[in-house]
Amino acid sequence: QVQLVESGGGLAQAGDSLTLSCAASGRAINTYTMAWFRQAPEREREFVAASPWVTSLTYNAQSVKGRFIISRDNAKNTMYLQMNSLKPEDTAVYYCAASRGSNYLDPSAYDYWGQGTQVTVSS
Repeated sequence: QVQLVESGGGLAQAGDSLTLSCAASGRAINTYTMAWFRQAPEREREFVAASPWVTSLTYNAQSVKGRFIISRDNAKNTMYLQMNSLKPEDTAVYYCAASRGSNYLDPSAYDYWGQGTQVTVSS
């Protein structure tokens, strides 16, 4: 079992930066693909960024490419999402997730989820 707890969400203005954290417990995340998803009201949960454990490469959704940076600190068992140049359309609940699989885009591939943290960006 892996427990995930997100933090760092809040209110921001367009153009601001926020950094989300995802603290894991129960098991080490160094053998898990870690990812961020988000869900806006009345919309499906969507992929934001992933950090597979088998590679140092990271993957971002096109909508956040060049603005968001995913990273992990395996020693601290924590993952981060640095969000720069925030836009109102980034408003959503952000979830971190962990998977032993390789299909990092598919939410159903993830075994563990955090409770989410709200990010609200005003124009």
